[in-house]
Amino acid sequence: MRTLAFVTASGAALLTGGIPAPATLAVPADPAFAAPAPAPRPVPPDVPLALVAQVHQAPARAHRSRPPVSPARSRGGAVGAADLLAKVSACEQVSNGTYRTDGASSPEVPVCGANGAVFWKADLDIDCDGRVTAACNPATDPSFHGDTAFHTSDGRPLNAEELPYVVVPAPSGVWDYAESGIEGGDVVAVVHGEKVEYAVVGDVGPERIVGEASYATAKSLGIDSDPSSGGAPSGVTYILFKDSRVSPIEDHEAAVSTGRALAEAFVRGTREP
Repeated sequence: MRTLAFVTASGAALLTGGIPAPATLAVPADPAFAAPAPAPRPVPPDVPLALVAQVHQAPARAHRSRPPVSPARSRGGAVGAADLLAKVSACEQVSNGTYRTDGASSPEVPVCGANGAVFWKADLDIDCDGRVTAACNPATDPSFHGDTAFHTSDGRPLNAEELPYVVVPAPSGVWDYAESGIEGGDVVAVVHGEKVEYAVVGDVGPERIVGEASYATAKSLGIDSDPSSGGAPSGVTYILFKDSRVSPIEDHEAAVSTGRALAEAFVRGTREP
């Protein structure tokens, strides 16, 4: 108790300089201090409020809480449908001709090139080819084919019900995807309305038709995914990033993370041609 009085008086004297020292707490020494029951804590005499404020000013600043720090947001995740569509508003055609969206339509869809990617704007027909599943099989899809042009890491056909993938037209005099730096497993940004789905190049279709993607791609974009009656008649943009192969091809999380980074570079114009 005598030590407490000494610290209080000394601290006040050091902080106030010429200000008279406050009254110290005088507690008589007790030779029998070792008694088991401690004496009640005495109330110190009044201390000027100005001194209290001075003594506690610095520690109060040291204990000031910091504002919470938000987790860093992925820069790629900030790229949306409008950003991507703005970058493909004009077409620098790289194909030697144009494609149909189905067998009965006129060939009006060119393949365009832009900043390390190729793209086209078309419809979306449902591709259910590949592995037999509850949604994709000969009973649900009259045009079902049990194989895909590109296979999973264990050699099996792709699973159209679970894996978002896009179909490219077979090489022809109109356009050869390989000559444009596109191969199986490359990442594709598929844009419909305000939604973007990152898929992979997973199958090859007819030579003269574009506008086809897997059951899973359509479903994720909010498009009717029924293989016999679903799809979208127009308004779908396919942006294929060159030399962006995901391995294994079935790793959709890798396709999404890679696609987001590529989309940001594409929008910023920092991808190599």
